[in-house]
Amino acid sequence: MALHRFSVGQQVRMTGWSRQSTGPAETFRVVATLPERNNLLQYRIRSDNERHERVTTEDNLENADTASFWKSAR
Repeated sequence: MALHRFSVGQQVRMTGWSRQSTGPAETFRVVATLPERNNLLQYRIRSDNERHERVTTEDNLENADTASFWKSAR
């Protein structure tokens, strides 16, 4: 059984998200960890700017703190 890389309450950003190109990447909060699907760990995430939650896989997420560090280092 694989372990989730992100924990509930952690701030993350979606990688390759189309809205990123029009402005700063939106930050999401991990609401729940979900079971694997097709060998990929899943998460339920939510933005404070939206009323709904999203489900995404771990390969689509990055730590929000790490993401801001690399963007400012450029």
